[in-house]
Amino acid sequence: MAKIQESAENYLETILILQHRNGSVRSIDIAAELGFSKPSVSVAMKNLREQGCITVDGGGCISLTEKGQRIAEGVYERHTLFSQWLVQLGVDPRTAAEDACRIEHVISEESFQAIKRHVNGK
Repeated sequence: MAKIQESAENYLETILILQHRNGSVRSIDIAAELGFSKPSVSVAMKNLREQGCITVDGGGCISLTEKGQRIAEGVYERHTLFSQWLVQLGVDPRTAAEDACRIEHVISEESFQAIKRHVNGK
């Protein structure tokens, strides 16, 4: 999988979360969720469209492409695993979520898989 920017990964993960929560996603939903300006989100959505990660229909609804879905699910899996693991180690849930957000973008796939096996007892 080609590496994309951390900010793009965060947008894709947010789209995935909002799709599960709300069903449909528009730029305004992403802006509200992340606390970003609508113009910033619009630029990011244009970039994600150009990278083949999302599609936007005529009504402004955003959908993940197969590529975008794969990236978003990978980032979300990492975030969830690291957040839960850190909480189990005694880290405050808010700190754990913030740290997981940073870790999920920089760890190699090999290291992530090794930690995942360890956490899952395999």
